[in-house]
Amino acid sequence: MRPRNKLIIWLRRRSTALLSRFRISENTFMAILAVAIGLLSGLGNYAFRKTIDFVHWAVIEQGMELFAISFDEWTLSRVLVILFPVAGGLLLIPFGLFFAKDLRFGFPAFLERVNLRGAKIEVRTIFTRGLASAITLGTGGSAGQEGPIAQIGGAIGSQFGQTFKVSGDRLKVLVACGVSGGVAATFNAPIAGVFFAQEIVLLSSFEISSFTSIVIASGMSTVVSRALLGNIPALAAPPYVLSGPWELLLYLLLGLIIGMFAAGFIDIHFRIKDRFDSLKIPRLAKPIFGGLLVGAVGIFFPQVFGNGYEFMETVMRGEGAWYLLAALIVMKVVATSVTLGSGLPGGLFAPSLYIGAVTGGAFGKLAQMAFPSVATTPGAYALVGMGAFLSAATHAPMTAIFLLFEITASYQVIIPIMLTCVIGTGISRHFKKESLDTVELSRAGINLEAGKERNIMKSLLVREVMATDPESVPENMTLGQFAHFIASTRHTNFPLINSNGELTGIISVQDFMGVVFERDLMDLVVIKELATLDVITVTGDDDLDQAMKKIGYRNIEQLPVVDREGGNRLVGIISRRDMVSAYNRALMTRTLEDETDE
Repeated sequence: MRPRNKLIIWLRRRSTALLSRFRISENTFMAILAVAIGLLSGLGNYAFRKTIDFVHWAVIEQGMELFAISFDEWTLSRVLVILFPVAGGLLLIPFGLFFAKDLRFGFPAFLERVNLRGAKIEVRTIFTRGLASAITLGTGGSAGQEGPIAQIGGAIGSQFGQTFKVSGDRLKVLVACGVSGGVAATFNAPIAGVFFAQEIVLLSSFEISSFTSIVIASGMSTVVSRALLGNIPALAAPPYVLSGPWELLLYLLLGLIIGMFAAGFIDIHFRIKDRFDSLKIPRLAKPIFGGLLVGAVGIFFPQVFGNGYEFMETVMRGEGAWYLLAALIVMKVVATSVTLGSGLPGGLFAPSLYIGAVTGGAFGKLAQMAFPSVATTPGAYALVGMGAFLSAATHAPMTAIFLLFEITASYQVIIPIMLTCVIGTGISRHFKKESLDTVELSRAGINLEAGKERNIMKSLLVREVMATDPESVPENMTLGQFAHFIASTRHTNFPLINSNGELTGIISVQDFMGVVFERDLMDLVVIKELATLDVITVTGDDDLDQAMKKIGYRNIEQLPVVDREGGNRLVGIISRRDMVSAYNRALMTRTLEDETDE
């Protein structure tokens, strides 16, 4: 037996003995685990940030010194900055060869694993995903560190849960504990970490027991971060000032603009990602090509490199010309989409903050020019825009509101950020139902809010389950002929078809029972006169979730399947029993696959 397995078994036995000896309740045990997860998440955040700093020093700082590159003045050597993100693509080749599965394990896949696949996350994700993301960020890739650190913290929480064999729902909570700890330590914002875990990872499902554990983990992680890095926010914002109630109208307008821009960002991001997916070049070459394109943007707009925290701080201080900030909206969208679309791992949290900051900053500059007595501090619009864009892009308003509150420690910011977040999120949802984190899942037919059962049903198509030789009857069959027919079959419902094989109705034995004793009618009446002509049907391309809804609506047992392209031609029939059996088989297969993956 491996030493790690021996240690796990020993820990499990000791914990069980202690629980029995001291009569510790399950909720208390979860709180104890949350403390440990919070501490390790804080340490994981520290190690991750230091790894990013080291890669940045080794590649960018040393490269700029070696080639005498300066961003303050234009020289020919500045063109060489294109090599920095390319170096990141080259350094990721070993990861693409040996840990390709981990590189594809982005935040959407993480959410699916947590909510639908048992929340079991491999321990190597802590190292492979973390190091690969650090390379992306340290070499200038336009991405964020929050998604990877959330995954690192989630993996830590998952390992604790697997070690002590907690139930599936409890394991999900421990993953959320790790996520909240990672995000809280990143921003020195424990409340924002809690709401990030609740809104984005747990899909806003609230239970007081789980909320308690998440709060504990977030607080402990923040303590570790403050002890190692100091009690300073990740983003230093100047004091927020609201000039008067009339300025709120400008924030309403900013919310409208932010909402439309966020919807556009979601659309452009996945269009660029789709283009990279369709490129006919080797898989390992795509991150290198993506790095080349990001480097080309960085020659003219070096502000797009990395997570952009330092530049966001300058924008919040009111610095930067409005036209530069407006140009950076487009450049950051393109650079981020190219970075992540090409396969360079990273997150979308920081880019969303960045795009919101430059959008708000440009808006604030223009508002100050138009209304100098109202818009007195353009940097304030950058601050509010930062949170509003995050809310609109991720559909997580509470996370954005509390993040800004903790960054500014100002009650004055609450009303403007609430207005812009709610309006921005509403506009974004109007144009894009899915958020940045759930578009890929939606494309795969996965709706996290629906739960595991419905997603399994949505993954199965009617044509995969239906009976292709349905027992049908001609619409012109007489009652006498039908009486002899049903005597030799076990079915009770029969589709009616015409001479072209098209569905014209459905008849049940119950419909027939009302006239079965009318002997004079047996050879005079055709069964179509007794049948239901308004038939609910499905097509082979419909999924079982849609079919089950139709069955439940009328409380019937079978649905005729018609050809979508061939009019109303009958091609099969599907029953409630068929759907339940298919679901059970798929559930068993998926469970076995998940256990094999682990």
